[in-house]
Amino acid sequence: MPLKESEVLAMPENNIQYRWISLQEACDYLGVKRHTVMRWIDQRGMPASKVGKLWRFKAADIDEWVKKGGASDEREAIK
Repeated sequence: MPLKESEVLAMPENNIQYRWISLQEACDYLGVKRHTVMRWIDQRGMPASKVGKLWRFKAADIDEWVKKGGASDEREAIK
């Protein structure tokens, strides 16, 4: 269900779920290093968009990807 304009205007500007975040912010959000996020984008389909030379992420998309096991270590799943 789409948000009403009044609901969008009431959202805090820094609400991480609804704004695009940088590569560094994504690293901080997940608690991992830059090379890990870059590997996840390349090898595991982590949701990201490239804007010019910069990577941008939606925290809600990252959360959903993690919940679906995108960041899990395959070796752990084999146990």
